[in-house]
Amino acid sequence: MLILAIESSCDETAAAVALINDDTQDIEIKASIIASQIDIHALYGGVVPEIASRAHAEALSKITYEALEKSNITLKDVDAIAVSYAPGLIGALLTGVNFAKGLAFANKKPLIPVNHIKGHIAASYINNQIKPPFLALAASGGHTSIINVKNYTDYETIGRTRDDAVGECFDKIARVMGIPYPGGAVMDKLASEGNSKAIKFPSAAVTGDNLDYSFSGLKTAAINYLHNAEQKGEMINREDVAASLTKTIVDSVITKLDHAIEETGYTTLVVAGGVAANSHLREGLKKFAERKKLTLAIPALKYCGDNAAMIAVQGYYEYKIGNIAETNLNAVARP
Repeated sequence: MLILAIESSCDETAAAVALINDDTQDIEIKASIIASQIDIHALYGGVVPEIASRAHAEALSKITYEALEKSNITLKDVDAIAVSYAPGLIGALLTGVNFAKGLAFANKKPLIPVNHIKGHIAASYINNQIKPPFLALAASGGHTSIINVKNYTDYETIGRTRDDAVGECFDKIARVMGIPYPGGAVMDKLASEGNSKAIKFPSAAVTGDNLDYSFSGLKTAAINYLHNAEQKGEMINREDVAASLTKTIVDSVITKLDHAIEETGYTTLVVAGGVAANSHLREGLKKFAERKKLTLAIPALKYCGDNAAMIAVQGYYEYKIGNIAETNLNAVARP
């Protein structure tokens, strides 16, 4: 199957074409185009929803036809059109959904609604020989969830953040430290140069018999540390703050994943989403997987952030179970 996919859930406008073999389920990403809005939102220190929606509207047509051209196909060759419909910024999602609906209706193609989080996890199928069932961690700027992936389309969330997402925690603390948006990549680099034991921060793993996280307290503790140092006129070692914060986050994440592995009995762990690009998290999870004798699958860096290739892959599996949308498909901010 040839699937054209559209992704516009936040601040990346993306289009991709995937060729998936029905017999072997081999995946070939023929094109994956992303129009980033980082430079626009960096001016405001974070994503401005209205600006994101307008930028999506301006970029969607251009990058879609660029993806088709790069794949050496036309819309007539496409078997189906997949689109992220939830969760995300409602205005941003609506631009992608309405654009995809128009394409599908005008070209008489099936329209496949794809959950953005499922898409992130589906990115792990690209260049990784894994199959459900398995345990997955979806970690990004807007989401942090532990998911029981029962099959390609049946997902059960068994743990989640009760407040801030892990990526949001990184970005907000980075902003207080004077690091431009998005701060995650800079924090990753600073953490490599600091002492991870310099500052004691509270764990984000919620105590008790659960698989939940709470990054709000950790974020507040780090911001208070920075503000207190500033009020006292003390110099802040940004490298030590980044290293200590990162170690606390990695340890917190692994604490709940350890419990989840014990509960589910799975031997495969998938980690996906923008925060999966963090080098310290990847290394920590690699050691955790080796200790627990798990198969660890993490998407290539180019498929960790928001992209349409992952939507195309999940779209394939949704299509196979008959999940086809009508023209009344709507965007959903929080399903």
